[in-house]
Amino acid sequence: MQTKNNGMKKYLFFAMIFFVGLSSFGKLQQPDVNGGIGNLQGLKIAFITKQLALSPDEAQKFWPVYYNYNDEIVTVKKEKKDDVLAAEEGVLNVKKRYFAEFKKILGSDQRANKVFLTDREFGEFIKKEMENRQKLRAQRQQNKLNQR
Repeated sequence: MQTKNNGMKKYLFFAMIFFVGLSSFGKLQQPDVNGGIGNLQGLKIAFITKQLALSPDEAQKFWPVYYNYNDEIVTVKKEKKDDVLAAEEGVLNVKKRYFAEFKKILGSDQRANKVFLTDREFGEFIKKEMENRQKLRAQRQQNKLNQR
């Protein structure tokens, strides 16, 4: 009975993450009063959760640490925005410090390293998505002009 219950909890957790990501992806097209940040964050959560194959227990421990990590990265980049080398060094130091914390949660060097790779992949995914949407908008505008 306990195993069935844990399986159901895991299924519901991943279904929730999937639907949050799916709804966020759809809403990414629509302008948001907050600039779409909440929608983008939901998409990022779904993306990273899937890529890292986080269990519900891991996710519960992972996300607070990840948010702290992300906040520190943003702070370092803002504080050292005029000195590229210092900014990159600061970001590297933050990553080194958080690597150990991610390893404690995720259980291996490989999975801890994947946090940083997945973060980069998400950025590339969003960049490609924005480029595709920009091309689609330009095509639609061109089609409208051609119809006149």
